Amino acid sequence: MSYLVISFSHKNIDIKQREKLAFNDEDKKDRFIKQLLDFNYTNEVVLLSTCNRVEIITKSSNIKLSSRDIIEKLSSYANLDFDFLYDRADIYDGDVAVHHLFSVAAALDSLVIGETQIVGQLKDAFRFSQNKHYCSEHISRVMHYAFKCAAQVRTATSLGTGSVSVASTAVAKAKELIGDTKGVRALVIGAGEMSELAVKHLLSAGFSVTIISRDMKKAQTLADTFDTKVEVEPYSNLEDLLETSPVMITATSAPYPIITSENTPSSSISRYWFDIAVPRDIDEDISMFDLEIFAVDDLQEIVNANMTQRSAQAKEAYTIVGRATLEFFDWLKNLDVEPVIKDLYLKGEHIIDKKLKNAIKKGYVPKEYEDNIKKLCQTILTEYLHNPSKQLKNISKNQQCDLVTQTIQNMFTKTANNIDTLKCEHLAKN
Repeated sequence: MSYLVISFSHKNIDIKQREKLAFNDEDKKDRFIKQLLDFNYTNEVVLLSTCNRVEIITKSSNIKLSSRDIIEKLSSYANLDFDFLYDRADIYDGDVAVHHLFSVAAALDSLVIGETQIVGQLKDAFRFSQNKHYCSEHISRVMHYAFKCAAQVRTATSLGTGSVSVASTAVAKAKELIGDTKGVRALVIGAGEMSELAVKHLLSAGFSVTIISRDMKKAQTLADTFDTKVEVEPYSNLEDLLETSPVMITATSAPYPIITSENTPSSSISRYWFDIAVPRDIDEDISMFDLEIFAVDDLQEIVNANMTQRSAQAKEAYTIVGRATLEFFDWLKNLDVEPVIKDLYLKGEHIIDKKLKNAIKKGYVPKEYEDNIKKLCQTILTEYLHNPSKQLKNISKNQQCDLVTQTIQNMFTKTANNIDTLKCEHLAKN
């Protein structure tokens, strides 16, 4: 069994294909994960889908066959050619898969290095699979370690500070284009997490913000969370607002464009629209002389500057990720050793009980001496197994671990086929 991650992101596929791969509907995600788990070699699945990436995180007993099956099912789901996807997919297994997952959690693989939303999105994806029983101890162990690694990166570096999200990058670009933002209206379409971030950064940049959403109650609730006044307009006013607002940011979860040539009015002012949704909210065929449209991938110029400024911090963060990856596998090996040591002691205890009862039954030992003799035998057992236990824990840190552990299991215990099913006590503390 090995960890396997199939990754599609802004690094290997453009926004048109990412739109088709996106899972914005939980029912679709649920059905797709069930399909993956129907394949014999794929065990445990977490599916992460954001505006910039789709990550399939699994435990597999056959990396090659699982990879092909996952990409075949993605090809069918997204109606994209299998060879096209297979050639572009980043396929990670074993320690490389874990390193990649930790890098994703720490926002080192994001379009905007250090963006703070990804770890929350990863936790949501993990929670979804946990609640549906699509993952168990293997994925749970690596996910909890990924969150621990992400926290270490945030604590040790400043990557989580400043303008570190797609929404904040869009606002930075809007401010650059507008110049003096005082009194300039910015329209935000949607009332979800990304819209909340957009409103927050627009207000900080000095814009006057209006929210519009099909769910006006949800939009008003969002507006009320800010100290600065935020206007809320009914969705029926969309066209008028699109005509009169110099800046617009849209971030809905609609599965199709909500802004098309039919509902896009001409205007006497210059307008800048930012589509940070995937699938995109704005039809790519819209073209007007007074209108500039930016999708997620169009923000790359600011992202590149962001990466230059953060390169030193990112280098330190990658060091933390590398160290965490090694520590994770050391920890896994130790988990394999602990049950073996426990079984050695239990086996000894069982023999003590069996032999002592037999000795009492045959009259070799008086019944009233049973407790004292048992304590003596337990002391002997503890002293006898002390050095072997210590050596096993040391061996767990090197490449001999699997061979030595398997040998001891075969010689002394009956759990050789059950080691992977033992519960990870570490998870109960997190």
